[in-house]
Amino acid sequence: MAQLNGRAGVAPSEFPPPVDSVGEFVKRELDPEEERIDVGVAIVGGGPAGLSCAIRLLQLLEGDPALMERLGEVPVAVVEKGKACGAHNLSGAMMRPSGLKALLPDVPESEWPTHGTVAKDSVYWMLSPNAKLPLKPTPPPFRNHGNHMVSVAELSRWLAARAEEAGAYILTETTAHQLLVTDGAVRGIRSGDKGRGKEGEELGNFEPGSDVTARATVLAEGTWGHLTGAAIREFNLSADREPQVWALGVKEVWQVSKPLDRVIHTLGWPLRYGAKWHEFGGSWIYPMGSDRVSIGFVVGLDYTDATVSPHDLLQLFKTSKLVRGILQGGKRVAWGAKAIPEGGYWAMPKPSAPGMVICGDSAGMVNVPILKGIHYAIHAGIMAAETIFKVLKAGGSDLSEYDQRVEDSLIGKELYQSRNMKQPFGRGFFVGGAITNAMVVSKGRFPGGRWPNHRDADSAMKLDGAREAYPKPDGKYIFDKLSSVYVSGNATRDDAPNHIRLRKNVPREIAETWRWMCPAGVYEIPEDAPASGPVDVIVNYTNCVQCGAITAKGGRLTPPEGGDGPLYTVT
Repeated sequence: MAQLNGRAGVAPSEFPPPVDSVGEFVKRELDPEEERIDVGVAIVGGGPAGLSCAIRLLQLLEGDPALMERLGEVPVAVVEKGKACGAHNLSGAMMRPSGLKALLPDVPESEWPTHGTVAKDSVYWMLSPNAKLPLKPTPPPFRNHGNHMVSVAELSRWLAARAEEAGAYILTETTAHQLLVTDGAVRGIRSGDKGRGKEGEELGNFEPGSDVTARATVLAEGTWGHLTGAAIREFNLSADREPQVWALGVKEVWQVSKPLDRVIHTLGWPLRYGAKWHEFGGSWIYPMGSDRVSIGFVVGLDYTDATVSPHDLLQLFKTSKLVRGILQGGKRVAWGAKAIPEGGYWAMPKPSAPGMVICGDSAGMVNVPILKGIHYAIHAGIMAAETIFKVLKAGGSDLSEYDQRVEDSLIGKELYQSRNMKQPFGRGFFVGGAITNAMVVSKGRFPGGRWPNHRDADSAMKLDGAREAYPKPDGKYIFDKLSSVYVSGNATRDDAPNHIRLRKNVPREIAETWRWMCPAGVYEIPEDAPASGPVDVIVNYTNCVQCGAITAKGGRLTPPEGGDGPLYTVT
């Protein structure tokens, strides 16, 4: 039984999952040379960070044919676990243009895969479903003039085509299962097996994984990269850092009859204000051209009410007068969910280790106050490529120069200015908002210092009243979780091994936390389970859309077989 902020409850961290990150996900002996796949540089993750790294590296190698030849037949390989690059990518998303301008300076913005730039912003404090208060002038973090409205799934597919044109070898439907570490340095990755059954047995179509050795390895896995977690523990990369904390965003894309002329953000309802609930988050509503709208709701995962459900909060938010006026008569065409790293500057791990660098969301490169991370991912990929090129050209292997490049870049500088802006909301909406406003005005100098983070799984959970407000699905405007999973394009094999680790016999408060939190209906409590005391959790892992929230709240997501999971197209 844990005590947090004076409230009794049960913390998920008291029931850790059966997993050993270093023991399971670090491989210390390489296969015989004839059985390995040798590449020049191995990049894990086909999102904006990894693909930008591949593109920039190949731009540099084009001018150095001698180094290109030294890197072998496959100078740059991108390992992507989804069915295609972008299949597992989801974001709001408003993208600052600086990243793509730096990566592809000769490509005009008119040719980017975006839905145009922002001309108008509105921010509302939602007082109730039918009452809102506009915040004027628009608070600085929400000013998006000149930023691009994008689908990060579409952006990733576009970048993948550019990378392949430049000569990258992209291995889709391939998991990076283990980190290869010998003599204290990363030597590449081990790909995951394919064709195993529910109990791990080899089926008729079984294909074993392979050691993919490389002169440099880039971890750009996105949210909750499991190799990143193994690397952090193996090389002690977070020794002097705060623990990473997370939010969960649930998103829908709607076909609408009337164009939306602005970008909208909201705070307040349907979240509760009291410090005892630790409910922090808000919504976005973005236009995607003239006939589509992106709408989503984000909730910090340090909340304490076990019945908080980000998916259902989005459905509740859609009952407001504001949203009905935008979506009424429209049709939902896409849905998805993803965890977001919110720890900021103090939670970023050291971004390099011998033979390896970390980019993008894997390294926590997200600026919570301005709701931005895509341009950071692209800039990080560029810096990783330039560091790797310089080191390999000189015949070296020390990539630690990347650390200082990140620190000195707009990533390090901007995240430092917002270094303490998430933490104050643990004191409640109003007190936290006042402190954060002072930090925004002073660019983080007041109140200064280093404010600690506390792991989301350390929040003591109680069964409280959030669930009482959720609307009932009607299948037309309000949707349940299972129909939403169908819309995501999820295609996990029914006979695949379980890729989710958790303690299945836990107090009811923990089981309810997982059941309500999961946007895909993965966790289920048997109907005959006792009303209190320990219960056995049923894990419907084939529903999983790999959002990663379970890892923040007491379980552990590991990679499923390559190709499993959602197939996002416009998220």
